Amino acid sequence: MKPFFKLFTWSIIVLASFLIGKVNVQGQGKVHIVQFSGLVLSGDDGQPVVGATLYIPKAGRGGVTNEYGAFSMPTLVGDSIVITAIGFKKRFYKIPNTTDEGHSVVIELKTDTTTLPIVEVYPYPTEELFKKAILALDLPDEDQQKQLAKNFDPVALAKMTQTLGASSEMNYRYITQQQLNYTTNRYFSPTWTFLDPFRWAQFIKSLKKNKNNNKKK
Repeated sequence: MKPFFKLFTWSIIVLASFLIGKVNVQGQGKVHIVQFSGLVLSGDDGQPVVGATLYIPKAGRGGVTNEYGAFSMPTLVGDSIVITAIGFKKRFYKIPNTTDEGHSVVIELKTDTTTLPIVEVYPYPTEELFKKAILALDLPDEDQQKQLAKNFDPVALAKMTQTLGASSEMNYRYITQQQLNYTTNRYFSPTWTFLDPFRWAQFIKSLKKNKNNNKKK
């Protein structure tokens, strides 16, 4: 009975070990996919970040945010995701250990401000060439300088402006105004103040009034 009992015991142990190993292998072979989705926003003003890249270096895949800053991509538990965008600092995110099929987050990126050094642009590559160009510069002589000052004298320029004729713009405005007056008054008889009797009556009345005032004085 003892040899049979030992054989039975070892059989039970081997069978249990086989079943446990099979369960572990099946558990390890089952991949849990998590649909990772959310929004990428600017941390300064909360505006959506368009074109932000979400990349999983380990898997070699990723996604990009749309015009609303939204994204959606399949991931695995434990995946490390790198979020990058132009003008923002890089950020990392790790998928938590969850049994849910989806995981949604709102990711805020901080603005990356880079101050560039001041660049001074010179017309010549070296200081020596610049000095040579200054020395070789042909400046106007004294007579030319006097003539230039005379040509740009404010009084002379003002006189020239007064003697100038009408420009094309002024002629255009004058013709346009004449056409407008003609269109407005074409259905009315022309008024001549010289032949207006009411104006003559007012004129005679004013003369008599002035004459009476002179007599009183």
